[in-house]
Amino acid sequence: MRAHELEDGAPGTLVPYGRRPYYRPDPLPPAEGLALDDDFFELLAEATFWLGKLAGISLELDFPPVLYTSLLRKEAMESAEIEGADIDYNALYSLETRRLDQRDEAATAPVTGHASTKDTQEVLNYEQAVRDGIDTLEGGGELSVALLHDLHETLLTDVPDERVETETIGAYKTVPNHLGDFLPPVPGAVEGLMDALVTYYRTGGSYHTLVDIALFHYQFETIHPYGDGNGRLGRLLITLQLYDGGLLERPTLYLSEYFNRNKVAYVERMEAVRFRGDWERWLSFFVTGVAQQAEESVERTLALDALRRRYEREYGGSQYATNRLACSLFEHPYVTTKTVADALDIERSTAYRAVGALEDEGVLEEMTGNDRNREYRAREIFEILERPPQTY
Repeated sequence: MRAHELEDGAPGTLVPYGRRPYYRPDPLPPAEGLALDDDFFELLAEATFWLGKLAGISLELDFPPVLYTSLLRKEAMESAEIEGADIDYNALYSLETRRLDQRDEAATAPVTGHASTKDTQEVLNYEQAVRDGIDTLEGGGELSVALLHDLHETLLTDVPDERVETETIGAYKTVPNHLGDFLPPVPGAVEGLMDALVTYYRTGGSYHTLVDIALFHYQFETIHPYGDGNGRLGRLLITLQLYDGGLLERPTLYLSEYFNRNKVAYVERMEAVRFRGDWERWLSFFVTGVAQQAEESVERTLALDALRRRYEREYGGSQYATNRLACSLFEHPYVTTKTVADALDIERSTAYRAVGALEDEGVLEEMTGNDRNREYRAREIFEILERPPQTY
């Protein structure tokens, strides 16, 4: 980035640094103010409406953990995919199921196979970091630099070396990180910029909560305070801030799906802010994503709830192992005969027959193709979880 590339409205300056100057963003809020028109406020109202509907559903539905776990997992998977990870629901649930299989075994050999690919740890770390962040907020804590460091450490712990581009985990970067031709603030400038950003958020910001979260996300990604993991942590913080602001009751908004499907626009809109101060197009892009993904999450949640109710009508009210298994799939949608036997406290042979009956009925489908150590998933549940966006 060269000085002549910055227009007069750019919310930052280039600071000399060796052969290439670094970009130092101005503190929030934008000095020139925001030119938000009626169309934007209609969009903001739509996003708020769908977030409210999602929050209401989260409170009203007596829904088992698969919903919240799976939608949080979808966010974690989409976020990791943006960074080049290659993972899917099957691998993650298979990994968990195999660990359950081994839990009571005397031998605890490492889990192997397609379930333990090198990218699974990134997704599981993301899920854990979201849970840790929400636990902190629920416990009376607040978004702070210390919390960010803790979340960063969680995100990168035990991730294979080839997937991590820094030796500094749980602390700000110690060497500059280049993003193509763009050089974010260098290590010596990061602490002051981040202190100012966190202070802006903690003092309530200057605009509607969604607008301030969008401003925060831009500023965080522009500062790029860590040696690696900035994208993952920045997207994770959106979820925490929505929760902290009372706009989410549970982490069921997977905004990374929208970013993942609009990668080029995501980068271009932030660059347009850096070069020209085009805040309005970035804000419209961000709030559009919130509205679309909140609606998408509502539709997916309702579809899962409708399926659960159908299973309760068809299989509820009976203590037959097959019926109990069908209704338990919303707790554990990926199973083996051993996990079924353990969960339902039945003989392995009974579990085998129950699994076979539901496979014949199309409720379960076998995933390995093996003659032994077979794994099954709840077909219709996963069809809902894996379907592409329906609202855009």
